Amino acid sequence: MRLVTRSWSVVACAAVVSFTAGASAQAPASMPKPQVRMSITRTAVWVGDRVRFTIDIDCPRGVDVLDDDLSKDKLKVEGLDIVSSDTGRIDHPGETTTRRFTYELTTYRVDVPALRIAPLSVRYYVRRPGQRLEDAAPAGDVQIPGTSIAFRSTLPEAQEYNVRDSRPAMSRPRIFALAQPVGLALVIVSFAPAAFWTLAAVARRRHRPVHRSVRRVRSDERASLQAARELDLASDEARREAYTKIDVLVREHLRDVCGVAGASLTPAEVQPALAGREVRIDAERVAALLAACERARYAPRHAVPSPDACREAMAEAEQLLGAG
Repeated sequence: MRLVTRSWSVVACAAVVSFTAGASAQAPASMPKPQVRMSITRTAVWVGDRVRFTIDIDCPRGVDVLDDDLSKDKLKVEGLDIVSSDTGRIDHPGETTTRRFTYELTTYRVDVPALRIAPLSVRYYVRRPGQRLEDAAPAGDVQIPGTSIAFRSTLPEAQEYNVRDSRPAMSRPRIFALAQPVGLALVIVSFAPAAFWTLAAVARRRHRPVHRSVRRVRSDERASLQAARELDLASDEARREAYTKIDVLVREHLRDVCGVAGASLTPAEVQPALAGREVRIDAERVAALLAACERARYAPRHAVPSPDACREAMAEAEQLLGAG
């Protein structure tokens, strides 16, 4: 009797173990698969542009993926360079975890019309209590689709687009047609105050008196000439500086005494600018002196005028300024 009871106990234990093993083997099959989302920040790039490629895998409770399947070495790209990669984990309510894998991509090639990211297969696992992820057998895999990035533009080449509407324009109501001349008249009237103000400002500027008196101008000119004479004309740089002082002095005289924009005139423009003005200065001699100053200031070292020529230019400037 004891032998029979013991036999039934063994049979019952074996049945329990078989049922438990069968349930454990069927658990991965009933576990929901992870959900995959993919995004990319740009659909078209130029050389050197950065693109961020992101893979989000929503894992139910107890399910995880192996990071090695999503390493940047496993990501296959064509025409692209993988600059960096990063992983993250986001826990959501409802015992769902999102595994995020981010790749920073770029390209330095110009011979590839389309840049591609190949599809990727990722294995997922069911984690048991106390079991390491590396020791678990894969429960399945999920597919991450590939994508393409256009080079320069997402618009297909050699394709025409009709950007204009072929329908005739709608006629305006009559009241709008009558309002058009009234609106134009109001716009013209609104410009009148601005036009009067501009004309008045120009007139005031044209008749603005010289701030410096003639005596002050003469005194400043004599001081500038004296400073030029005190330079040691033995060196090329000193002679260039002397010609620069003469050029500035003559142009300021044209502005302050003759009333023309001497600072912005070229030597050839001096005579037309002084034509018709009541000035005693010789425009032809002024133009010749300014041209000599420009040649001396910008000539190569071997072509800089001699000290005697520089002194003659100072004397010419003194005569012109005294005459003007």
